[in-house]
Amino acid sequence: MSDGGRGTAVDLRLDRAHPARIYDFLLGGRTHFAADREAARRMLAVFPQAAAAARINRAFTHRAARHLARAGMRQFLDIGAGLPTSPNLHETVQAIRPDARVVYADNDPVVLAHAAALLRGRPEGRTAYVQADVTDPAAVLGAPRLRETLDLGRPVALTLIALLHFVPGDGRGGAHAAVEELKAAMPSGSTLTATHATREFAPAAMSAVGEVCRRAGTPFRLRTEAEFRRFFDGWELLEPGVTLTHRWRPDRPGDALRATAAESACYAATARKP
Repeated sequence: MSDGGRGTAVDLRLDRAHPARIYDFLLGGRTHFAADREAARRMLAVFPQAAAAARINRAFTHRAARHLARAGMRQFLDIGAGLPTSPNLHETVQAIRPDARVVYADNDPVVLAHAAALLRGRPEGRTAYVQADVTDPAAVLGAPRLRETLDLGRPVALTLIALLHFVPGDGRGGAHAAVEELKAAMPSGSTLTATHATREFAPAAMSAVGEVCRRAGTPFRLRTEAEFRRFFDGWELLEPGVTLTHRWRPDRPGDALRATAAESACYAATARKP
C-alpha cells in the first residue's frame, strides 16, 4: 500500500517492534505493543538516557519547525512521521502559518490507523498522510495525496527526524541515495531538516542500542558527524550548522547546558537548497 488506501485490510505486524512505536513509548505515549515495549526496555537497560534523548530530539523538531515557519516556509513533508504526539508538526507550523500545508509519510501501518489524528489541522491549511517508505522516494513523491496537498514547484521543508539511522547502507538503495533522490525533487529554497543517532559520545551504550534494535528485527546504522554531513551535500547549512540536537538554537540561554552530549547522542542540522 503506497497511499494509505482506506478500506484496505492492513497487517499491523504487532508481533514485531517498530521504531515509531518504540519512540512513542520513550516519549510516554500510549500506542505501543508488547514487542515495542520489550525492545524499548532493553534499550533503556543499555542506554538509560534513551527517553531523555527522545525528548531532546522532539524538542529540536519543534524549534526547527518554528524557525522555518517564521522564515516563511508554508509547505512541509515529514517522512518517518511516527505516531501522533501533540503538538504534531502541523500544529507547530500552523500556529505560526495557519495556511501551511503538511504531508506526513510513514511505513508503519499502525500510524496509518491513527492518521485521522494527524489530519486535524487548521481550516486555512491542509494536512495529508501517505503510507510509504523513505527507501522508495518515488512512491512518497508520487503519492496522489501528496500531489494534491503540496506544490513541488514551490519550496518544501523536508523533515527526516530520527529516521535515517534506521536505513542501512550508503550505496545504491541506502540512506544517502534515498536522501539525494528526495533532494533532487525539491525546488530552490527548499530545506532539509534531519537528526541522526551517533556513537561518538556514548560509544558502548549506542552500540548496545544498535544490537537491541537488530535483535528486534529493526535495522540500525549509527553514523559519524562526517557521514551525517553528507546528507546535506550541495545545500547551505543554516546556523549553527551540524551540531547535537540540544545545541541547535536553544529557546533560552542555558537550555543547552541542561543536557549532555551523551544524553543527546544525536546530530541535527537544517540546510537550504540554493
